[in-house]
Amino acid sequence: MNLRTLELKIPPPAVAVIVAFLMWGISRITASWEIPALARGAIALVIAASGVSFSVSGFTTFRRAKTTINPRTPEAASSLVSSGVYRITRNPMYLGLLLVLLAWAVFLSSAWALAGPAVFVIYIQLLQITPEERVLSALFGTEYSAYKAKVRRWL
Repeated sequence: MNLRTLELKIPPPAVAVIVAFLMWGISRITASWEIPALARGAIALVIAASGVSFSVSGFTTFRRAKTTINPRTPEAASSLVSSGVYRITRNPMYLGLLLVLLAWAVFLSSAWALAGPAVFVIYIQLLQITPEERVLSALFGTEYSAYKAKVRRWL
C-alpha cells in the first residue's frame, strides 16, 4: 500500500480521537503510574488547556484571515497566515491536538499511553503536514519558503 493514498484523507481531529481511544485501551491493559489523582488531574488540565488554547488561536486566526480551515483541502488557502500564534508555530491546531493527547496520557497514568502522541506526530507529519507544505509551497512560493525558514513546524 502506498502511503500517499492516505495523504490529507482523515481530518486530524479524527486521527486524534482514534489515537485517544487506542491510548485508553492500552492504559487498561498495562501498568499505571502511581501518581495521586489530584496531581495527575491538575497536570493534565494545564497541558490540555494549553493545547486547546493553541488550537482555538490557530482556528480563530484562520477565520480572521478568511482562509480555509479544512485540513483536507490546503489548495483552497486564499492567504498565507503568519500572524498571531502562527509566529510561534506553523501548525498550532496540530500542536494543540498533540498537547491534548499528552494531557490524556498523563490523566490515564500510563507510560504506554505516551506512544499515542508519538504515533499522532508521525501520522500528522507524514500524511498531513508534508502534503500541506507541498501545496503551500506551490501556492505561495518564496513567501512560504521565507515563512518556513523563520517559524518552526511544531515549536
